Amino acid sequence: MNRGKNVPYIAGAAGVVLLAFLVVLAMAKPGGSESASSPLLGKPAPIVKSTTIGGGTFDLARRKGSWVVLNFFNSTCVPCRQEHPLLLDFAQEQESSDNAVELYTIVNDDSDGPVQAFFDTNGGDWPAVRDDDGAISVAFGVAKVPESWVIDPNGFVRLRIMGALAKGFLTSRLDELKTQFAGGQ
Repeated sequence: MNRGKNVPYIAGAAGVVLLAFLVVLAMAKPGGSESASSPLLGKPAPIVKSTTIGGGTFDLARRKGSWVVLNFFNSTCVPCRQEHPLLLDFAQEQESSDNAVELYTIVNDDSDGPVQAFFDTNGGDWPAVRDDDGAISVAFGVAKVPESWVIDPNGFVRLRIMGALAKGFLTSRLDELKTQFAGGQ
């Protein structure tokens, strides 16, 4: 029996399966957004101090008094790219809001050039905060991007969203949180 005859067929079949998987993965739409538990919920947000790709500084503690969304992002992440139009819509909604939410991208395992090129091509003028050593991601327990976190005006973590956002999910959850925590934490 010559086992060598079957190798090209097996390799071809494995290649077809792999290609089919990659096509499904690339064409998949983001699923519904999902809140996730975390030991940080209801606790003060971790200390976050860094610089932005635009050359500014960022200190989460200085954002007290505002609702803040931190969106962990990588320019090569397919779900991050898929959710970006929803973040553009969200940012535009916030421009006309009486109680606007501040949006920040936390750059996860990526460098300035590709991130800046992504924003130049796809839009979005909110700050992109560097996480060069991964300390911000570790502090929040981010397993993979995209992931979004909501911090209330008192600096407490109120929501963790794992995976790509679904249309309207972030706005509706923020509206609920603003109502729930209107009188303080």
